[in-house]
Amino acid sequence: MAAVTATATPARPTALGSPQAATVLARHRTPALLGAAVVLLVLGSLLTGRGAWPEDLTVDLTGPLGSVSDWIIDNRDTHPLFLYFFGHISNGVVLSVRAVYLVLLAAGWAGVTAAAGLIAWRVAGVRLALTGVVAFLLCGLLGMWVPTMQTLALMVVAVLVSVALGALLGLAAGLSDRVFRLLRPVLDTMQVMPAFAYLLPVVLVFGIGVPAAVLATVVYAAPPMARLTALGLRGADAGVMEAAASLGATGRQRLLTARLPLARKELLLGLNQTIMMALSMAVIASVIGAGGLGDRVYQALASVDVGAALAAGIPIVLLAVVLDRVTGAAGNGLDRPRPGSARLGWAVAAAGTVLVAVVARLVSGTSWPDGRTVAVAEPVNRAVGWMTDHLYSGVPVIGGTADWAGRFTTWVLDPVRDGLQWLPWWAVLLLIAVLAMLIGTWRTTVTAVLAMAAIGVLGVWNPALDTLSQVLAGVAVTLVAGFAVGIAASRSERVERLLRPVLDVFQTMPQFVYLIPVVALFGVGRAPAVAAAVIYALPAVVRITTQGLNGVDPVTMESSRSLGATGVQQLLKVQLPLARPALLLAVNQGVVLVLAVVVIGGLVGGGSLGYSAVFGLAQGDLATGLVAGAAIVLLGLMLDRVTQPTARRSGKGA
Repeated sequence: MAAVTATATPARPTALGSPQAATVLARHRTPALLGAAVVLLVLGSLLTGRGAWPEDLTVDLTGPLGSVSDWIIDNRDTHPLFLYFFGHISNGVVLSVRAVYLVLLAAGWAGVTAAAGLIAWRVAGVRLALTGVVAFLLCGLLGMWVPTMQTLALMVVAVLVSVALGALLGLAAGLSDRVFRLLRPVLDTMQVMPAFAYLLPVVLVFGIGVPAAVLATVVYAAPPMARLTALGLRGADAGVMEAAASLGATGRQRLLTARLPLARKELLLGLNQTIMMALSMAVIASVIGAGGLGDRVYQALASVDVGAALAAGIPIVLLAVVLDRVTGAAGNGLDRPRPGSARLGWAVAAAGTVLVAVVARLVSGTSWPDGRTVAVAEPVNRAVGWMTDHLYSGVPVIGGTADWAGRFTTWVLDPVRDGLQWLPWWAVLLLIAVLAMLIGTWRTTVTAVLAMAAIGVLGVWNPALDTLSQVLAGVAVTLVAGFAVGIAASRSERVERLLRPVLDVFQTMPQFVYLIPVVALFGVGRAPAVAAAVIYALPAVVRITTQGLNGVDPVTMESSRSLGATGVQQLLKVQLPLARPALLLAVNQGVVLVLAVVVIGGLVGGGSLGYSAVFGLAQGDLATGLVAGAAIVLLGLMLDRVTQPTARRSGKGA
């Protein structure tokens, strides 16, 4: 029997426009882009050497911005635009905040504490009610009752306006595709802008004071409400909406009886996010005269008084935890059946608040008793002094915290900054373009490159690269630690349970608070600013990484296990590749959050753009502050576009 010989069939050439060609091109796209970028960088650096942004391509805005600032200052009390528009807004804000503050003072410490406890009880139960009562009592014991009420009054007004504005914008975007398309890029940009960038424009118009602080808080806190309202309305069950339309309901009736009830969870989540962002911004707005707890922290940090900063920082954290838990519990309780006595319960809570306030007013007055405070500033400062003497430097083998900060600055921050500033400006733009193309599309690439180029045009190229070096160093540390902890949490339910309450608390703390412990440990400088940024961004990276790895299809995991894959092989070959979208999201969020705190780090010696913004606000040099603020926005936009994965459009033949 003749043997059958298998002969190789010559492979046919792949058509240029075929799906196979697209696959081959996509497979070799990353190495080709990286190789071309490396060749261009090496050749260009050898031929041109180092080079900052050319002076000929910069635009000096100091003169025009100074003229605008002078005109606004000169005409603020006489021009009709300020008298009959901005003036009325400013007066309305001042009167509203003052009215809320007077109501809180009239209720007294007992009435406010009782109200917090009873509201928490009605929304979330006895445990959270006790937490709320203890939190407000601690604010008084720390001697921070009046600043707490000032912050709370500003927050109440800012949250009400933010919710109203965000709900209106979200309603328009939820009901109109055109408005949604117009609003989405604006909200995307606002969400990547560091909080500091919101302060400068309102100061230019309203000056230093409570109106500017409230309006900056409103602009910062309204986008989450708008986005989540639109998401809830657009995600309404199509079947329910069709049933309502078939019953003859008008558009208004469908909105009130179907869309809004179905979107209650998203609306309450938007309220939660708005409250938390308003608290964070109200604290940061102390730089422009917001007063309250933030001002106490700001003044203490300016004089490196860690004890006073901690005494004001603890009430901020307590407020954040209580507000987050109460609003979160309100959203989680929507699915529970409501008893018929719900209204009676709220009436009892209101009557109880009034009764406690009246009795306390008659017995001991409305102010917190002076003799019932605990001074923590002095013991904390003594502890910081001991740390300075024993832990800052000279610790055998490991060195002190100041040594760590110095080494991190010398070995990491300085080389990264010097390397970026050594590169020719066009090489930096080329690197940004390559990174953006690897992750996103040509649109995100163009946006990122133009944003970075605009920084050069503004004349702050080197300060921006200094800030960028701090962000890159902070992101590297955040991702290494965040991915490691996230992987551990995804592989152990016990670790995840232990981490959950810690991450919850850290994610509710305002940005400003993170500066206090790092100043106590490391002093002032760029390294402490980066350390605060890492601590702030780490919880989000850990949580997103854990969720992404836990979200891998269990069937796929079981299949790999049945094929004999070890735990490490499953992680490297299955979980990490399948969780790539979540990991890229973690990178994006880590970058945005690190930038937000690195900028605030200008208050503790971080330098660069953050310091320029603080200097402009503090000295009234709005030209310097506005240029730095614009550069911060552009840097945030560039980093977001470079790290934001975008779904690519597949070809027609794919």
